[in-house]
Amino acid sequence: MPLADLRRDRRALVEHLRRVTADLRVEILQMLAEAKSGHPGASLSSIDLIASLFYSKLRHRPSEPRWPDRDRFVLSKGHAVPALYAVLAHFDYFGRDELRTLRKMGTRLQGHACNRYTPGVEASTGSLGQGLSIAQGMALASRLDGDRFRVYCMIGDGESQAGQIWEAAMSAPKFGLDNLCVLADYNQGQNDRLVKEVMPTLEPAADKWRAFNWHVVEIDGHDFPQILDALDEAERTKGRPTLVLARTVKGKGVSFMELDMKWHGIAPNREEADRAIAEIRGRR
Repeated sequence: MPLADLRRDRRALVEHLRRVTADLRVEILQMLAEAKSGHPGASLSSIDLIASLFYSKLRHRPSEPRWPDRDRFVLSKGHAVPALYAVLAHFDYFGRDELRTLRKMGTRLQGHACNRYTPGVEASTGSLGQGLSIAQGMALASRLDGDRFRVYCMIGDGESQAGQIWEAAMSAPKFGLDNLCVLADYNQGQNDRLVKEVMPTLEPAADKWRAFNWHVVEIDGHDFPQILDALDEAERTKGRPTLVLARTVKGKGVSFMELDMKWHGIAPNREEADRAIAEIRGRR
């Protein structure tokens, strides 16, 4: 079904997302196994959110990646970029065969997001904490230029310990940036430990963002109707930015990876990838 028709038919869109995100998880595992390095945990936790955004809301033109009026998506947690690459390939920003070049010498698909080389990547990220400031600058530019586009930014819960996140969180409401929406991938883990072990005082996260005058929507980040409703609500919200606080599971979709912090930055070998892919395909 054409994208425009999917966006008009919520039930069809949800069913499409359920199917396509299974395929995207397979792509992620295949490219990581081929690269022998990368970050499966965050890529698998964020893929449902990124795919939902691209399929339901984002105004973009794969044949014209620098179209001036496109909506922007900034992946602040740049280590999760295999998820973004998988989505971009599905939208024909580049061929799917190129996914197998992840992290190889001379590739356009580097281990962290790089907008210098990769079509569809809006910002070079990976030094955690910086992406929201970049996204806010884009939103301000859009405002000065007549609100020509919306800006979406994905951050992580571990990343939210960075002070620069909170500087941007304080200033965006000051400017009334209702064209800015943050997707918080709260996957419960950072590096090799649970967030609640590293920094338990991150919670109550939703209340903190509300105190900074953000409109906050809390959802299950793997429930497509909830994701789509939250994106609609963000678009309707006027006068202040929106935070979609998505409770997710690190390594979602692969039973032996879910909430196992080992899989933060270790790629599966071929046998592990094949086992994970068989599990995903078995649920389709």
